[in-house]
This record gives sequence, C-alpha cells and structure tokens, in this order.
Amino acid sequence: MRVIIPSPLHGYTGGASECEAEGATLAELLDDLDRRYAGLRFRIVDEQERIRVHIRIYVNRQPALTLAVPLAAADEVLIVAALSGG
Repeated sequence: MRVIIPSPLHGYTGGASECEAEGATLAELLDDLDRRYAGLRFRIVDEQERIRVHIRIYVNRQPALTLAVPLAAADEVLIVAALSGG
C-alpha cells in the first residue's frame, strides 16, 4: 500500500516522501517500514506501543487511533508530524 511520509522524517527514508509497504495492521506496516528504514518506527510509536502525541496517522483519510487498525493492500496511509516552535 502507499505510505506518505512527513518531511520531518525524510532523514530516515533517504529523502523519500512516499513508499510502498505491507501489513495486515498498522503495527505490521510500521514494522515493515522499520525493516527498510531503521529507526523510523521509534519516531512514530513510543515505548508503550502508542502512536506518539505529535504524530497523526490516517488510513484512507480516516484517523487511525491505534496500531491495531486493519489494513488492505489498496489502502493509503498518511503519516503527519506536528511542528512546534516559537
């Protein structure tokens, strides 16, 4: 499925803004991404296996609130990172 990566994480993807990945759930998809792009999953998910507070994930434009969200091959996953600063 198509995965769109936010620009703050492009350093982990070699500059790629989107890629293809596989997984029956959001957790499996993130595992697949981490095999390709080491360290990416940790930037999205915390030590308690929760999506980090500054990250939003959408599957087919619908918010994904947990890693258990089921996925299909035709889905599009959008990862959004909130920016902060002053």
